[in-house]
Amino acid sequence: MSSKTKIVVLRMKEIIYTAIFLGLGILLVLLLFIMFRPKKDTPAASDQVLYIPGIYTSSLVLGSQEVNLEVTVDQDRITSISTVPLSDSVATMYPLVEPSLASLSAQILKSQSLESLTYPEESHYTSQVLIQAIKNAVAKAKPETRSH
Repeated sequence: MSSKTKIVVLRMKEIIYTAIFLGLGILLVLLLFIMFRPKKDTPAASDQVLYIPGIYTSSLVLGSQEVNLEVTVDQDRITSISTVPLSDSVATMYPLVEPSLASLSAQILKSQSLESLTYPEESHYTSQVLIQAIKNAVAKAKPETRSH
């Protein structure tokens, strides 16, 4: 039995090229795996839109007068709360409206919440009516409560 010995000659350049291409192939497979794996369904907090930007109104009736309350919002915050237009007769007949709204507005803009608001006992009812009107306007600004 004769065995013929075969000698394989590899050049160093071929070995290096093979190693480089093998490494690049493994890297490509890893990148494809990372790019196309399923994502988690939880959105980041910065991606959430709390409000649809704009100016939203809510009306409240004081006696025989109707007062419109405007709430201006950005995507993530309430930017201003005001009455439009507050006539002289309403301001005279209901003197607690303006100071109550100013106090509530400052608290809401600072905390960005309609919860845990404080108001003086003498303007209890006025403040409750204003808070309800503000809640109605803010509800219009929320994406999930808007109808198409």
